Amino acid sequence: MYLYPIWIRLWHLINTVLIIVLIVTGISMQYTDKQDYVLVVGFARAVKWHNIAAILLTVNYIFFVTGNILTSNGRFYRIKRENFMSDLGKQLKYYSLGMFRGEKHPFPVTLDQKFNPLQKVTYVLAMYLAFPLLIISGLGLLFPETVISRFLGINGLILTDILHITMGFLLSIFMVIHIYTCTLGARPTSLFKSMLSGYHEPENKLD
Repeated sequence: MYLYPIWIRLWHLINTVLIIVLIVTGISMQYTDKQDYVLVVGFARAVKWHNIAAILLTVNYIFFVTGNILTSNGRFYRIKRENFMSDLGKQLKYYSLGMFRGEKHPFPVTLDQKFNPLQKVTYVLAMYLAFPLLIISGLGLLFPETVISRFLGINGLILTDILHITMGFLLSIFMVIHIYTCTLGARPTSLFKSMLSGYHEPENKLD
């Protein structure tokens, strides 16, 4: 099944590279005084490349959202209320027990259903909540004059920094989990190859 058009694959590749740069430079800024820390690349250089990657990530995110609006790919992110909780329960049960027992996936990938219920919720939260908050807070730190001075008696810049670090941490965890779940296809490498070819290998191909 051809599920990943070239624009999705291009966005995904650029997004991956930029997130890795942001993680490395972000950690380097956090631990810049730890000279023996393996990821430290120097504070000034880390700040420079963090800002460059952040701006490119913002442009890439706008490309992603625009693509979802202008193409049919956006339909995969629409959550329907009907049977939502029961379907989510089925998927959680499969991930916690079913796949270890060799059971078939309750929501196999089709041309109309690219994400299972749990993936859909996770991707919507990541792409339409965490990412915007990360970008907005990042812009606030890049242009501190735009941040409110105080909120509920707390320095606005500190709150912006906390929000940015929190979203960055959550999206880093998301990336790790995402890489792991990408090994759960027909073969451990199938879903990775899909992002190169655009074609999804059905899980029942090996039955």
